[in-house]
Amino acid sequence: MKKILIVEDDLSIAELQKDYLEVAGFEVTQCADGLEALKAIRENGYDLLILDIMLPGIDGLGILRSIKHDKDIPVLLVSAKKEEIDKIKGLSLGADDYVTKPFSPGELVARVKAHLENYERLKLRFAEGSQKVSVLTIRGLRIEKDARRVYVHGQEVNLAQKEFDLLLYLAQNPNRVFGREELFERVWGLEALGDSSTVTVHIARVREKVESDPSNPQYVETVWGAGYRFRV
Repeated sequence: MKKILIVEDDLSIAELQKDYLEVAGFEVTQCADGLEALKAIRENGYDLLILDIMLPGIDGLGILRSIKHDKDIPVLLVSAKKEEIDKIKGLSLGADDYVTKPFSPGELVARVKAHLENYERLKLRFAEGSQKVSVLTIRGLRIEKDARRVYVHGQEVNLAQKEFDLLLYLAQNPNRVFGREELFERVWGLEALGDSSTVTVHIARVREKVESDPSNPQYVETVWGAGYRFRV
C-alpha cells in the first residue's frame, strides 16, 4: 500500500483529502506544521507528498528546498495563491505538479495515481532502457544512471528527481531535437497531469547546475522554434 503524507494546516481540507485517498486505497498521514512535516519526511518512507505552500513553522517551498537533494519521490504542491511565480518557484524546486485551491478531491486522487504510476514506470524505463550503460560521460559531464548522481568536472551536483530524469533522457538520445510537448510526454509520462511549461523550468534548472555558463549552454542546447537537444 502506497504511503502518502498530506501537509496541510486547514484541518477540514486535510480530512477531505485523506478520506478520498483512503477510499482509493492509500495509507495516509496528516501533518499541519511545516517543521513537524520535515521531521516526518526525514524519518519515514513516504511514496508521495501533498504539500501546501502556506504553513506554520516553515512553508511548503522551504520544505522543498530542504528535501530536494535527498528525497526522490513525487511532490504535489497545493496553494490558494494563483500567481504564476509561485507555480514556477515550486516547479523549480523539484515539485512535480501544482494544484490551486479550490479543487476537486477526485481530481487530486487522479493526479496522485498518475504521478505514482508514472514514477514507477520511469524507474522501470531507466532501469531497463534500451541503452544498458550505467554511466554516461560527455565532455566533463558524468551521469551515473543507477546511482542517480551527476558530476561536472569531478564535482558532484545535486539534481531533483525530474531534473535528473530530463537530463538523462536527453543524454541517452544525443543530437536529437525534442519539442517541449514531446519531452513532457516522454519524461513526465503519457498520463501526466500538468503543463508542458514545466519542461522549460526544468531545463533552466538543469543548466544552472551543469553548465559553466547557463546563458551559453554546452550540453543542453535550445533549437529555436523546435525544442531542445543534448549536444555531444
